[in-house]
Amino acid sequence: MTAFGGPGVWLWRWRRNPLRRRSDVLEAWIVSAAWLGTVVGGVLTGLAATHSVEGGLARERAEWRPVVALLTQDAPGATPASGSGAGRVWANVRWTGTDGVSHAGQARAAAGSPTGTAVTLWTDWDGTLVTQPSTASEAHLRAAMVGVMTGAGMAAVPLLGGRIARDRLERRRMAQWDEAWARFGSTWGRKTG
Repeated sequence: MTAFGGPGVWLWRWRRNPLRRRSDVLEAWIVSAAWLGTVVGGVLTGLAATHSVEGGLARERAEWRPVVALLTQDAPGATPASGSGAGRVWANVRWTGTDGVSHAGQARAAAGSPTGTAVTLWTDWDGTLVTQPSTASEAHLRAAMVGVMTGAGMAAVPLLGGRIARDRLERRRMAQWDEAWARFGSTWGRKTG
């Protein structure tokens, strides 16, 4: 029989055996709890994080609105006629919110755009400037990545905790072995009779 053969080899710590120590049973429980916490905790935490991120991004898509703003001064950079106006720069803009109140801020515009050029920007329900919300497919990808990273981070906690507990048990067992060797090793050289 090989070391990995037979159904009892994997569960040896659970079987009745005169050589089984209390620390073996404790280690079996620690390993079981660590793996259960790793798998269940990682999956549940990852799914919860994914659901939360998807909900937040869906809320952004529903609440944030595009608004047309006008440049209040010429955008910095070269004029479009010189051929180097392909870049986008920050420029001062003004827009009217859905509540009819005028707002001012900065938005990206083509370099060298003249005063009064229309620029599309995004605002939240307060009229505060925000970034363009992610599309549904971008939101799914972002939520999945956050879920995987969060789940993996959560799964690492019980896995590392179990590893630390097992290492402590192993050090304790080795100290007990050293003590036993010191006690019985001195009697090996004696002759009886």
